[in-house]
Amino acid sequence: MKELIRDIIIVILVAVCIIALVKPIIVKKTSMEPTLYENDYLMISKQAYTIFGEPERGDIVVFPHVEGNVTELYIKRVIGLPGDTITITNGLVYINGEPMREPYTKDGITLGEVNDYIVPAGKLYVLGDNREVSVDSRSEAVGCVGIDEITGKAVLRVFPFGKFGFV
Repeated sequence: MKELIRDIIIVILVAVCIIALVKPIIVKKTSMEPTLYENDYLMISKQAYTIFGEPERGDIVVFPHVEGNVTELYIKRVIGLPGDTITITNGLVYINGEPMREPYTKDGITLGEVNDYIVPAGKLYVLGDNREVSVDSRSEAVGCVGIDEITGKAVLRVFPFGKFGFV
């Protein structure tokens, strides 16, 4: 009987730890294609930036976006870090004057014009991989995202099973 109680306590402790560290999320839009598709089921690390360090360029992050009375979770790729200078011109993204190599984008071009925008302290410049449809830091409605607003970092695609693995 003691062993059964011990096993139940261990299972409960493991479940509590998992719930505190990861959160499931379902991709709802097409802004991250071809990396992530609608209805992909992901696990995000809720503690990625409080335990394991600062956000890095290329990380895929989840954050809440409020429009009117509706709050949605957005999922985007980190492009610019605090202090970076962002320029978008002729379909290319430049970070601190250097063109980015972005093989993950859907069409290989980034629409819009941004001229020498400096990412504020404590903020991230984020873009979707499907730049033609993504509402991201290029939009005044989203702008830069506070590091403290990040819900988590996408770490694992669970479904579809054929694409199971780290993101």
